[in-house]
Amino acid sequence: MAIGIVFQGPGVTRAQYEQVLQQVAPNNQPPPGMQYHAAGATEDGWCVVEIWDSQEGAQRFFDEKLGQALQAANINIKPTFFQIVNTMQS
Repeated sequence: MAIGIVFQGPGVTRAQYEQVLQQVAPNNQPPPGMQYHAAGATEDGWCVVEIWDSQEGAQRFFDEKLGQALQAANINIKPTFFQIVNTMQS
């Protein structure tokens, strides 16, 4: 079952986001199992929303790559996971 993840990063800058992105997804190529990635500035930082094939795949990516990249960029955020029950696309 697909899983959604929201990363809310108060205080996170675009430069920090781009540092992590370049480290974990060079040339903007999504890792295996990622269906969707969207990111943008909020009033107080940065937000990332992702859809993954499974929570196991997302957790593996976090354990093997993303966790280290976030730490190197001095980002400490706790993601929110939710099961995907519907998606729409134009």
